[in-house]
Amino acid sequence: MENQALDMFEKMKSRGVKPNEVTFVAVLVACARANLVELGLELFESMLCVSRIVPRMEHYGCVVDLLGRAGLLTEDQEFIRRMPFEPDASVLGALMGACKVHGAIELGNGIATTALRTICTSVKYICRS
Repeated sequence: MENQALDMFEKMKSRGVKPNEVTFVAVLVACARANLVELGLELFESMLCVSRIVPRMEHYGCVVDLLGRAGLLTEDQEFIRRMPFEPDASVLGALMGACKVHGAIELGNGIATTALRTICTSVKYICRS
């Protein structure tokens, strides 16, 4: 299935069809599931540079998942630090899942604390609105 998504992406480009935000989510997920880290990172970079699409939280979450599945937890943390906005619970959850899979329990506990703070802050904001 991952290869089908990537093949379709290449066909779209060869026929002059411009990818949109949803297309990039699909190919980034495909790269994560197929463990194609370099390709996924190249596609993420091409979003803004080539396609003129500003990555959203969903795209950042896909890259966090991509790096996490590959066990690149240090790179994952650095990627999150460089995000232009605060990570949401789904991004932090992807990193926590990677910590669990790769046995990084202490890091996972720290991320869980951050995720809880993020969720609590969001709930307070919603309640005040």
